[in-house]
Amino acid sequence: MAAEPLFDAYVMVDWSAAAVPRLGKDSIWICHLRRVGGELQPPVSINVPTRLEARARLLDVLAANVSADLSTLIGFDFPFGYSQGFAARLGLGGPPWRAIWELLASRIEEKPENGNNRFEVAAELNQRISDQPAPFWGCPAQAAGPFLQPTHHRRHEVLRLSEKRVADARTKGPQPVWKLVGAGAVGGQALTGIPIVHWLRHHPSLADASVVWPFETGLSALPPRERPSIVFAEVYPSLIPSVPRDGEVKDAAQVRTIAAYFATLDDAGALANRFAGAADLTAEERARIETEESWILGVPRGDAHPTSPQPSPPPRGGEGGPAQRVGEVGRGRAGTRPASEPMQARYTYLRNPDEIYRESFARIRAEVDLLRFPPELHPVVLRLVHAAGEAALAQDLVWSDGGAAAGRAALAAGAPILVDAAMVRAGITARLLPRHNPVLCFLDDRRVAGLAKRLGTTRSAAAVELWRPVLAGAVIAIGNAPTALFHLLELIAAGAPRPALVLGFPVGFVGAAEAKAALAANSLGLPFIALAGRRGGSALAAAAVNALAGAPA
Repeated sequence: MAAEPLFDAYVMVDWSAAAVPRLGKDSIWICHLRRVGGELQPPVSINVPTRLEARARLLDVLAANVSADLSTLIGFDFPFGYSQGFAARLGLGGPPWRAIWELLASRIEEKPENGNNRFEVAAELNQRISDQPAPFWGCPAQAAGPFLQPTHHRRHEVLRLSEKRVADARTKGPQPVWKLVGAGAVGGQALTGIPIVHWLRHHPSLADASVVWPFETGLSALPPRERPSIVFAEVYPSLIPSVPRDGEVKDAAQVRTIAAYFATLDDAGALANRFAGAADLTAEERARIETEESWILGVPRGDAHPTSPQPSPPPRGGEGGPAQRVGEVGRGRAGTRPASEPMQARYTYLRNPDEIYRESFARIRAEVDLLRFPPELHPVVLRLVHAAGEAALAQDLVWSDGGAAAGRAALAAGAPILVDAAMVRAGITARLLPRHNPVLCFLDDRRVAGLAKRLGTTRSAAAVELWRPVLAGAVIAIGNAPTALFHLLELIAAGAPRPALVLGFPVGFVGAAEAKAALAANSLGLPFIALAGRRGGSALAAAAVNALAGAPA
């Protein structure tokens, strides 16, 4: 008899999208397949015109599943990681995949009309890595420049960055993650999609139930679930042949088919082992996959294409039908174990979330000298170190006397929280806020583009102009743009209302260290907490707010 399925629901996402809002072909398609009373229901097809609307719809679907006590596998058809060495070449610290995700989440800006700055970000990353138009390539002529070109540069070998990840090299079809436009290009989808997955993974209503495979789980067979969960995974729908129904768009057929495929494997007890990857991966390849490159769920070997399941998955446990055939799909070389035979987990690690939490903060307290900080600042220090995973970060913290107390008092009085990026807002835990304090981000306000042009500055700095009516007594959390912090200081020096506290955590190689130094040296009497140097980010800014709001540590 087959084991109980790992998941109750399967959400598959095709991230193709035009540069303008569009439905049908070349738009985003989502398939939601779930069980009710143990039986799979007909798949629900969702078509949305923009990436931001897709993000909102996915949040609704996942939050509803968690509320209904349903575990969900959600797959996206773009790479979750980059070739080994990418993060190091950018000078990023910490787990490589997480550093890249944080960077993209802080730099990619999505617009309501479905435009974004992905080519600008790719050019910026190329400049930082090589000072040449590499490793990313491919763009419209109007986006071309000294650090990004429409055609292939053929320089990956010189840069010592593999053109293909291990998963791509072992699978027929996937294009390199560096390719941004053209047939089969997934580079643009990764640049725009990873920030969306990051946002969903850390959304307050989903965070406690979510993990990203294989980065947060290891490349091993998933154990039976103990509570409702959301597993984010990279998928490649073209692995499974699909046949569009009458009038059905190809992308819609692909996500419907791959959802049915995973559900059928799960019914047959064969899905858990797919999370272990190919059996013949070397230890070095596994390390690359688990820390930086990611893996494509459903790829058992690079030389075998799975067989398509029947369009409608059969009831669990049926014999002789599609479930039995799909359970045999993609077996390895002769002599390897059947796909339905459980594999033993390769790692010993903490699984209980409460125990992980306690152990994390116990280690932080052991590694950080809290005596050098005033007691009121201890929760902030602990939360920042926890968010960064780096005890040494505490050494670069700077603050004004009474700053933490001023921030707590402002939050207790119901003060608004003004943030420079949507990712900062997403990381703030709403249930902790003592007075249901509003968290405001004006970056997508329709007035910002015009303000930026008129002021000759960035959209992030221009958005600060819109803070004026709510600036007095507010708590400011800047986790992305140095220009936002500089412009805030300029506004206040010119007579704008004073906030209660400024949390300065902009990140980057240009302006970040300087903006935070200006904050620390300000003669305006502004209370502040900041991280000196180039390091920072949305997660740190949000962690500081959560600490002031009373998050346990």
